[in-house]
Amino acid sequence: AAAAPRGDLDGFYETGRAAAFVRDGGFRKVALQFPDELLADAAAVAARMEAATGAAMFVLGDTTYGSCCVDEVAAEHAGAEAVLHYGPACLSPCEKLPVLHVFGQQPLDVGRCAEAFRELYPERQSRVVVLCDVVYAHAMGELEEQLCPEYPNVTFSRLECGDPPAPVLPGQESRFGRRFLVETPGGLQDYAMFYVGTEGLALTSFMLTWNRCPFSSFDPTTGCGRRETLNVNRALMRRLYLVERARDARVVGVLVGTLGVAGYLALLQRLRELLRRAGKRSYTLAVGKPNPAKLANFPEVDVFVLVACAQNSLLDSSDFYRPVVTPYELELACNPAREWTGNYFTDFRDLLPGACAHMELPPAIPAAEAIPDVSLITGEMRAAHLWDPPASQPPSSTALACRDQTRALAEISPAASFLESRSWRGLEQQLGQTPISKAVQGRRGIAIAYEDEGCE
Repeated sequence: AAAAPRGDLDGFYETGRAAAFVRDGGFRKVALQFPDELLADAAAVAARMEAATGAAMFVLGDTTYGSCCVDEVAAEHAGAEAVLHYGPACLSPCEKLPVLHVFGQQPLDVGRCAEAFRELYPERQSRVVVLCDVVYAHAMGELEEQLCPEYPNVTFSRLECGDPPAPVLPGQESRFGRRFLVETPGGLQDYAMFYVGTEGLALTSFMLTWNRCPFSSFDPTTGCGRRETLNVNRALMRRLYLVERARDARVVGVLVGTLGVAGYLALLQRLRELLRRAGKRSYTLAVGKPNPAKLANFPEVDVFVLVACAQNSLLDSSDFYRPVVTPYELELACNPAREWTGNYFTDFRDLLPGACAHMELPPAIPAAEAIPDVSLITGEMRAAHLWDPPASQPPSSTALACRDQTRALAEISPAASFLESRSWRGLEQQLGQTPISKAVQGRRGIAIAYEDEGCE
């Protein structure tokens, strides 16, 4: 997202609507969460909000995880009673604090967008669903007024954020904080998708989820419309290759990529149980925003699974030492009851009990009766079914050790002991152990040529 216009902060950040939200809720402490590209306006916006509401405002800048998610943990550290989330958002539901999304109204040439739509869909009876990036949602009403008289079968999606969404009615599709009506017996397969926004994670997530629909897009920054040339089948083939890597894995690292999206704790518990019954060791890791350097510190892990919002789950792990898969891909690898049907789910909440894609684990069988399978990557044999651990070994193996001289007993996990042996320690004070010395003149200059070094 681009920076806000300097002369119209109130309009860009919708100060009136945000102030009404704070006053109506009676909030006295409010957290203002900004992405990096809008952080320069944070102080000015906070001052205007304090003047308009009388409430204390706290600015959240560097978020622990993706900036598209609401950082409830950081807001609670400041004692905030509500959160104003500015900038692009994944619209994942939160669990604890009231949230108001202020996307920032980016400019859209509605006339040019409508013209690009007509060029892409010359047939007036075309069935098309119009989706948009949240920063252009403010202009969708005007675009609808231009297109609907000409295209009777075009349907516009509506954003769902803030209040709990209404129940999904028959014929409606509700995903990624967007809801729209599908009126044909064939469902979404009869529709094309038209996306207003720049290329990015949101569009990729849409194309993988609705992979049976042809996609087109309009980029407001360039004013160009195009049929999306991303080969979804090749993208799916890459993801299915990662599923095969997850089947081969013996040690799986569960990456906590969110602490605010509703249902993440339930999914963590389900993934641990799934991996235990699949005979794989698992470690839960909280590393903030994952990058190759961080994850390379765990070379014994064969595959990582990232628990994050729908947009941040599709991590391109080509530069990583080990692959990073989504929870749905891990279920495809470890749950024999789940088979590939052509549908793809990037929102992990679809996998939880009661959701549209939830699938119970089948009954476990003894390890001796498990039917072996052959890896398509290594050619080695592997077990293909869930199994029960031996009765003599508890689900989480533990050992008793003496903790101190009082002979108190402590329960120690082998996994924790192993990782503790690999822990890294930084500088330590070592008070009373380091001799005291006076400050002396240090070297001067730059690293490639200090002043006391001779020239060669």
